Parts: sequence; structure tokens; C-alpha cells
Amino acid sequence: MIAKVSTAALLGIDGFTMELEVDLARSGMPAFIMVGLAEGAVREAKERVFSALKNTGFKLPPSRITVNIAPADIRKEGSAYDLPLALGLLAGAEVIPQEKLSGLYLAGELSLSGELKPVSGALPLALRARE
Repeated sequence: MIAKVSTAALLGIDGFTMELEVDLARSGMPAFIMVGLAEGAVREAKERVFSALKNTGFKLPPSRITVNIAPADIRKEGSAYDLPLALGLLAGAEVIPQEKLSGLYLAGELSLSGELKPVSGALPLALRARE
């Protein structure tokens, strides 16, 4: 199942709408692939998110997971994609219904224990979400 979560990227002082897509394919070799010009902390989101999910009691089925952050031509940086990735994974695994994510604009860093942490640039992201 493909789950979609709305989020944003910060470029300078402006927020840009992004869509995070998560595909959990239960056939094939288990893997995690992230595409869409993800840099540094965004690529590290995998480790934070998987630890946060495990430490809060969620189990994902063995899957080939592909994550796309679109549009692909905009560079993504920072840890604000942790929360949308975690919720996208849970929706893709049908732990939470996709409809619950519809109309939401999500950004936030997760600690390894699953605690939600603030991210820099929240004001431009919130202003973008309001538009």
C-alpha cells in the first residue's frame, strides 16, 4: 500500500509543500530505499524513525520500503521529516488509516524513544501549511 503525507521543505526563509510517499511492498527482499534528493539528516531519519517506532511498541512487517519525497528536484535537509515518515510507515502498514493523515501538514523530529522534538524553521512551515 502507498501512503501519502503532506509536509514541507525549508529553502531560505520560505516553506515549500512536499509530499512524502511510502510504499511497503511485502514481496521481495526487505530493504529501505529513500529517493528525492534527501541529504544528511533526512537520510538518517530512517534510523531515528525505526528506533522510535520500535521503542513505542509498533512493529512493521518485513517489507521492501520505498520512500519518495516529492518534488524530487528540491533538496531536503533537516530532521523535520521524521514525523511524516513515521506516520507514513504506519499508514503504509495499515496500522493507522490513511484518511487520518489527509488534510494534515506534518513536521517534527523524533527521538529514539519516540518523543517529538522541535525543528528549526517551524514558522515558515506553519505559514505554508496555512496557505
